[in-house]
Amino acid sequence: MSDETNYTDDNQNNLIPQENEQTSNTIPLSGLYENWFLDYASYVILDRAVPHINDGFKPVQRRILHSLKEMDDGRYNKAANVIGNTMKYHPHGDASIGDAMVQIGQKDLLIDCQGNWGDPITGDSAAAPRYIEGRLSKFALDVVFNADTTEWQLSYDGRNKEPVTLPVKFPLLLAQGAEGIAVGLATKIMPHNFIELIEGSIQVLKGERPNLLPDFPTGGMADVSNYNEGQRGGKIRVRAKIEERDKKTLAITEIPFGTTTGGLIDSVVAANDKGKIKIKKIEDNTAEHVEIMVHLAPGISPDVTIDALYAFTACESSISPNTCVIKNNKPYFMSVNDILIENTKFTKALLKQELEIRLHELQEKIFFSSLLKIFIQEGMYKHEDYENAGDFETVVVVLNHLFEPFFEQFYRPILPEDYKRLIDKPMSSITRFDVKKADEQMKALEDEIKVVKKNLRQLTEYTIEWFEYLRGKYAKGRERKTELRLFDKVEATQVALANAKLYVNRVDGFIGTGIKKDEFVSDCSDIDDIIAFRSDGKFTVVKIQDKVFVGKDIIHVAVFKKGDERTVYNAIYKDGASGTAYIKRFAVTGITRDKEYDLTKGGKGSKVIYFTANPNGEAEIVNIQLKPHAKLRKLAFDQDFAEIAIKGRGSQGNIVTKYPIKKVTFKSAGVSTLSGRKIWYDDILKRLNVDERGKFLGEFDGDDKLLIVLKDGTYELSSFDLNNHFDEKMIRLEKYYPEQIYSVIHQDGKSGTYYVKRFKFDDQPIGKRVNFINEEEGSKLLVITNADEPIVNIDLLKGKSQTKENVDQNLNELIDVKGMKAQGNRLSLHTVSKVKLISEDKDLASVASKNPVPAVEEIQEPAPVDEKETKTIAEEKAEDKKTESEPKKDDIKLEITNPDDVQIDDNGQLGLF
Repeated sequence: MSDETNYTDDNQNNLIPQENEQTSNTIPLSGLYENWFLDYASYVILDRAVPHINDGFKPVQRRILHSLKEMDDGRYNKAANVIGNTMKYHPHGDASIGDAMVQIGQKDLLIDCQGNWGDPITGDSAAAPRYIEGRLSKFALDVVFNADTTEWQLSYDGRNKEPVTLPVKFPLLLAQGAEGIAVGLATKIMPHNFIELIEGSIQVLKGERPNLLPDFPTGGMADVSNYNEGQRGGKIRVRAKIEERDKKTLAITEIPFGTTTGGLIDSVVAANDKGKIKIKKIEDNTAEHVEIMVHLAPGISPDVTIDALYAFTACESSISPNTCVIKNNKPYFMSVNDILIENTKFTKALLKQELEIRLHELQEKIFFSSLLKIFIQEGMYKHEDYENAGDFETVVVVLNHLFEPFFEQFYRPILPEDYKRLIDKPMSSITRFDVKKADEQMKALEDEIKVVKKNLRQLTEYTIEWFEYLRGKYAKGRERKTELRLFDKVEATQVALANAKLYVNRVDGFIGTGIKKDEFVSDCSDIDDIIAFRSDGKFTVVKIQDKVFVGKDIIHVAVFKKGDERTVYNAIYKDGASGTAYIKRFAVTGITRDKEYDLTKGGKGSKVIYFTANPNGEAEIVNIQLKPHAKLRKLAFDQDFAEIAIKGRGSQGNIVTKYPIKKVTFKSAGVSTLSGRKIWYDDILKRLNVDERGKFLGEFDGDDKLLIVLKDGTYELSSFDLNNHFDEKMIRLEKYYPEQIYSVIHQDGKSGTYYVKRFKFDDQPIGKRVNFINEEEGSKLLVITNADEPIVNIDLLKGKSQTKENVDQNLNELIDVKGMKAQGNRLSLHTVSKVKLISEDKDLASVASKNPVPAVEEIQEPAPVDEKETKTIAEEKAEDKKTESEPKKDDIKLEITNPDDVQIDDNGQLGLF
């Protein structure tokens, strides 16, 4: 019988269904899809992609571990057999189970693997499941399983029982990490260090909040300053560890988390093909440890290449953690520190549950032993009522009556099943019952009960002991692998190779890399910015392109370096409104790309008369020729740009002349008006900087060098380029002064003798590493100091009796200054057991103050200039000539006729009184 539907007219001759009881119960298709989608999303989130907070497992991982425990007999099991057994619990096919099992095995924590399980570092896949074997690790057997504390549920087909969660007594989720994509959310939990997790759990138990930071199995370096406790919005920068083997070879020895050696090599080759870096070849020598050799092309800086590898290849990557877990059957977003707190509390609760179970077992053993002892000692088994009892109910009544005087000895009432166990005892065991032995056993049980009760009372201390037990047994070989460091930001424009050429059409106003028939400007990279100045005083900065219009009559074009305060522009321009000529010096440090700026006052008809760009603040002298005028007697004069202060790009400048200029010509080159560049060394970032971070090294200019001393007794000289990288074995970094004397104590590797020497470091080519102690194997550098009075404390062993003596020794008294290659003199004729430097090193940065240099002029926007009160440079010079004939204070000559009249006043001035 079909449902009947009533229809009504909608007054437009259209029949529409009228709602009745049947149609009102109809579920629309959109509603079905909504419900089905929510069901599917919930299933993916809860049963596939997101790990549970308590044990750290996704369902497939939990089922694999349960199968391994179910099959555990101490021997290895074929992975294929484990997969087959797991399919009883996991209804998603063998491929997903096999992949999950390999991932667990590669983390080297829960599965003891045998065979080729693949390598996450190289990206090699595991062998087929029929070829590889595995069994539970000792750690897994200790930490993961306990049938008594496990909550069970039926498997998907109802034939078997599987754990809801495993009773893991360790923060396993944070140790292994996890990653999964569900419907509408994802999780990405970083792995953390095994030992640090244990220490963090102990902190939690002591009432402190932990501070966990990730540790990756691939090693490398990580900047976790924005980790945000692993929550959404956090960020981790990870880098490969790159060593400079020599000036032509780099070695990548550790790779960033989430990459493989193959993928990293591909990214390096791709960067080379695009011209971002320039290498000769790359070799993968990875075996037990990562070793990727990068051979540089001739003339390429290894320091710049290291930065370029971080900027353009997979040697640096960024990871965005997103810690999502299943808690109370719902997805929760939590911090890793809160997860550790939850895991520690869960571990404590499990340990309490195990203690309570053990206490109950011990009490039951004593209970039954006492029951049996009384039953035998009191001869109840021979009692006539007991022997004549016909059925079990009568036996229970009789035994209840016989045991009634002893009820108070038992911790609980005697149940019928207890009597059942009692009467099931064979007569042979009753007749052979040893009371003394039974008492000893009960005494041991009572002692153990006391320990268990004590642990329950002191549960926090017991949990701490548990974590210390895990650390003592399993921590060896699980030390931190990833070095935590702050990274400086690598500016891609600073390390990109010049893989393009810049051209300019000055008349038509075009610049770019594609107009090759026009004037060549310079080499550049395809990510550079270009600054262009025009004759009308306008300038702009644009991104390098194939061809771009920047305005006609270009007078200067160059690669723009953001934040560059040392490139100074010298300009003379005519103001279109007043006709007055102005002179200015300025730097362009920061701009908005594609925005037009004006170096003039902005009046219509303004024009640049003279313009130069000076990379180190040089100030030239120019000759200015004026057009003839009735009031002018001098039509030409020289102008030195060194007299003009460096100001902001928007400054008006100083008036050169109010009269029309005929021509400005270059007369002579000048020198830089900027002081030496002040350099600091940041020991955290291990980089040079000009931002006043770290140790001040001094002011550097021209050919100044850095001295780098390494712990193996070698040194090298380096430039003060901010792109320089520094060896991890460096023990000393300072400005190089050829005349500075150093005192060194070193031990000869062959004889073991201690030597002292004083010398000056030779001026070597930059980058050349030279030994300054014995080159015998085993030779050690013990002390190096630049102190004027180098004093050390020495522990000596004298005579046959090896009498100890402690002395202070000034090294200047032992030896004169000799050549750097000299062996030196023996530190002492007696046996030296210990040497310690007492005197403090001299701060060589202060040496610069003995030879003062002009300070860097501050670049700032000037106050508005009142033209009525402003004198021209020519007028100022004329006034200077008028005052030349007047005696100056410094020119007054003091004639002394009587030396006794010469005295010094309170201000330290010399005079006659």
